[in-house]
Amino acid sequence: MLGQRIRQARLAAGLTLEALGQQLGVTKAAIQKYEKGAVTPDSSKLLKIARACGVRTEYFFRRQTVQLANIEFRKVELHKNRAFGMKRAEAVQIRVAESVEKRIELLNAFPESPTSRFAVPEGVPARIAEFESIEALADEMRHAWSLGLNPIGDLTGTLEMLGILVLSVDVEHPAFSGMTATAVTADGRQYPVIAVSSCWPGDRQRFTLAHELAHVLMAGRVAEPLDEEKACDRFAGAFLAPQTAVIHELGKQRHRLEPRELYRLKHEYGLSMRGWGVRAVQCGVIPHDRYQSLMKLFSSKGWNRSEPGEPLPTESPQLFEQLVYRALAEQLISEAKAAELLGIPRMQFYRERWMEPLDAAANQ
Repeated sequence: MLGQRIRQARLAAGLTLEALGQQLGVTKAAIQKYEKGAVTPDSSKLLKIARACGVRTEYFFRRQTVQLANIEFRKVELHKNRAFGMKRAEAVQIRVAESVEKRIELLNAFPESPTSRFAVPEGVPARIAEFESIEALADEMRHAWSLGLNPIGDLTGTLEMLGILVLSVDVEHPAFSGMTATAVTADGRQYPVIAVSSCWPGDRQRFTLAHELAHVLMAGRVAEPLDEEKACDRFAGAFLAPQTAVIHELGKQRHRLEPRELYRLKHEYGLSMRGWGVRAVQCGVIPHDRYQSLMKLFSSKGWNRSEPGEPLPTESPQLFEQLVYRALAEQLISEAKAAELLGIPRMQFYRERWMEPLDAAANQ
């Protein structure tokens, strides 16, 4: 188990065998022996490995209690030389698995779960064969979760309270947008997992979250010849900006759309300007030729790559940290366990807990 954990930490940190060996002052072969369990590193070496990989030493001794199944990465069309690659994908999976282990360990500390157990609502049909039915599905999900038709201010927090484990992963690669998985515990419990990149602007994050939510809801339900990725895109747009809201904001029929109004709606609903253009044509507000003209304008101004104005702020999961402090307050976990779960030194945790200023020494 120790060797496996060392390998996982190295891969998650994006280090080769040689790179980790250089930081420890040992050979590539020595690291291989550590990972295969042929040799056990002493405490000083283990501490260096932890520092090099950006983990706490407790990570190496935590029992693996969660497996990730049904792993799917959201595809981003890029030049073939900028593909995400299997090694990067494995590194992301390892980082996600570690975070999921901590979250489930924390949830298990409560006598009663502080969040709902996620379940696909009854309104999801067994077979989805046309795009038009996805509009109704998005409305049905909003109704089932009591979200109404107004903008969803904090999509991440909303999904967390529904029982989905939402993670923000720091991966600076343009080909990684998000992934879904099912976390399976040793006793057979299952939790849906959605991970998104923390490096994209907020509107891209939110669309990815809604897209991955669609994968969770519609898994095995999309009938041929409907393309599942396009179906999930349709759901994401309809979930973030329902048809009723689109018509209310834009009107029933328009000859053209102004970029400034799309910019305002982007910041109100958390859906990109381009996404609003797509919703306008999907909801029949503008004809397809007007949508094409709008996209030509976006292309000519470079807005396909980076939309104008202030970017939408990114979202990040907050529930995990909140529940750590809640468990601490209820004496369900110790201060040492709280620091371990949050992945910070105990002294830093102590200062943050009591709202004391952090100086340079406190972070060392």
